Amino acid sequence: MAMKKPEQPINDDSISLSVDNCHNQAAVSRWQNNCQLDALDSIAEEIPVAMIYNGISHVVMMASPCDLEDFAVGFSLSEGIVKTPQEIYEIDVVADADNLSTGVEIRMSITTQRSVQLKQRRRNLTGRTGCGLCGAESLEQAIRPVKPVSAVPMIQAQAVEQAVSELTQQQPLQSLTGAFHGAAWCNQSGEIQLLREDIGRHNALDKLLGALKQSDTDLSEGFVLVSSRASYEMVHKSTSCGVPTLVAVSAPTRLALDLAKQAGLNLIGFARPGRHVIYNQALLVKENAPAEKE
Repeated sequence: MAMKKPEQPINDDSISLSVDNCHNQAAVSRWQNNCQLDALDSIAEEIPVAMIYNGISHVVMMASPCDLEDFAVGFSLSEGIVKTPQEIYEIDVVADADNLSTGVEIRMSITTQRSVQLKQRRRNLTGRTGCGLCGAESLEQAIRPVKPVSAVPMIQAQAVEQAVSELTQQQPLQSLTGAFHGAAWCNQSGEIQLLREDIGRHNALDKLLGALKQSDTDLSEGFVLVSSRASYEMVHKSTSCGVPTLVAVSAPTRLALDLAKQAGLNLIGFARPGRHVIYNQALLVKENAPAEKE
């Protein structure tokens, strides 16, 4: 997707991308109780965001224009472009101050080794047809191997309840527009410690993972809660960054469950007030696994 080359860094005082840039107002007509009334409504912003590594554009995604440095780090880690945040030397987020809708470029400088590997990956994608997922030419290549995580005990039911009860209160953009997903980091008691929002569920998770991996957060001491289903991508991104427990407000897919079992990920779905479903309890599965033959 082509986009205008923006020239102004957001660290310049003349422009600052924050949650305020993620919504705007629009005139609407509300129909309620057999009456139509003119009103103003908060509408979510959606812009193209380009990920650029060492001067080469890798992908353009539609996203919400906030927490973009976290997005860059989380995406780079969860997609396997880098292995640690330290392999990203510099991040510059640039935008057109006069017209944000033209898009944002996230320009990253990464290590030579990772840059070479990324170029090789891009060469492998050129001209391929097939399943259409990430340029893979076969179904076997479409599903990337999952990264094992350190299995931890299943979280307590009360912690799930606490986290779900806090989620709505902690999502200001969702409350304003009704169009945002949330991804939250919760402690062992279920208290939300950190939350990121985006119009895309994958983006929200990447933003959260990016923020967590840049901090000293001990990922064994909590869990991730997402306001969406637990798809293959959500499980893959979580395990790639070492998250041991994923809780989703909706259902997992069968592929997500299979990968959770392979990775040793605790997986909970349908996390709603008063109920949830445990789909995979990593330590229980490990204990019940057949002993290896000598």
